[in-house]
Formats: sequence, C-alpha cells, structure tokens
Amino acid sequence: MTLSILAYGDPVLRKTGQSINKDYPQLNELIANMWETMYKANGVGLAAPQIGLPIRLFLVDTGPFADDEELAPEEQEALKNFKKVFINAKIEEESGTNWAFNEGCLSIPDIREDVTRKDTIEISYLDENFKPHKETYDGILARVIQHEYDHIEGILFTDKLSSLKKRLLKGKLVNISKGKIDVEYKMRFPDLKKVR
Repeated sequence: MTLSILAYGDPVLRKTGQSINKDYPQLNELIANMWETMYKANGVGLAAPQIGLPIRLFLVDTGPFADDEELAPEEQEALKNFKKVFINAKIEEESGTNWAFNEGCLSIPDIREDVTRKDTIEISYLDENFKPHKETYDGILARVIQHEYDHIEGILFTDKLSSLKKRLLKGKLVNISKGKIDVEYKMRFPDLKKVR
C-alpha cells in the first residue's frame, strides 16, 4: 500500500525517533509499504518520520545512482546492489574529508541544494530480522544513509544550509508546507493552524 509522505512543516519531521523492538505492530507490512511508497515517489531512501511515524526505522536502495557514468565500475556495482533496512541505527563515527553533494528530499519536493558532509561513516543497526550489524560506508552510500539517519534524529537537509541560503528558500518552503506544490506522489500537508 502506498503511504502519504509528510511535507515540510509537519512537526513529526522534527521529532527524534524512538527505538523499536521485534514486537512493533505489523512491522513487516510497514516495511513493505515503505518500499512501495519510496519506489512510487522515485526515492532512494525513506525514513519512518516521513510517513508520520517517529520511530528509528529507515530504508535505502541506491540502485538509481548506479547509472552515473562518472562513477568507477566498482562503485556503480556497489550502488546497484545496495538495498537495506536500518532499525535503531546509530552513527558511531563520521570521518574523512568534507564533500558537497546535491541533495533533495521527498518531504521537500522541488528543492535541491549542495550539502556538505563527512565522506565516511561507521554505523550500527539492526536489519529487518533484528540481526545486529556494524558497518563502514563511504561516498554516495554514506551520503544517502546520513540523509536518512538525519530524519530519525529530527533533522532535515535544509537545516545544514547557510542562513543566507535558508532565507532564499523560505518562500518555497512555506509554499510546500501550505500544499502549494505539484508532485507525482501522495503527500500529506501539515495543519498549520494546529502547528502554531
């Protein structure tokens, strides 16, 4: 089932996600619905807060990046085959050099900006079978994971922009929060009367 993606301005996007356990209700169905929602919206990642659930769950499929001909063949291969569920994730360390990459977000449609992040992360998480993992990623894989991880921390990529850039985007962001945006996927817009 395709779910609605929350638009910028919804308070759930600002909540720190709660950890979950194996008994979380209908978890397998939720994960399946999140995959379906992400693919329908042409995304490469989706976090539970984006569908209105303030829990520590996100998923990533970097397959669409594998077509980038500027990447080395081994990096294309790694991106093509990367599809994972992250539960109760914790970034243990961010290291390496800072690099800028153009990011967008399903909750903030039609806005793309360069965001600077460290190029390597070490992350611990549980997969959908609650098996623990501790892994290191770099490059685009690290970037997509960092972006989705921010969602479970209540952070949006626009928070990482300069104050000047934020001021320039303010009108667009207000329009998104008011539903003045045309998208190809289901979105839910905040009730701004309640938010105030």
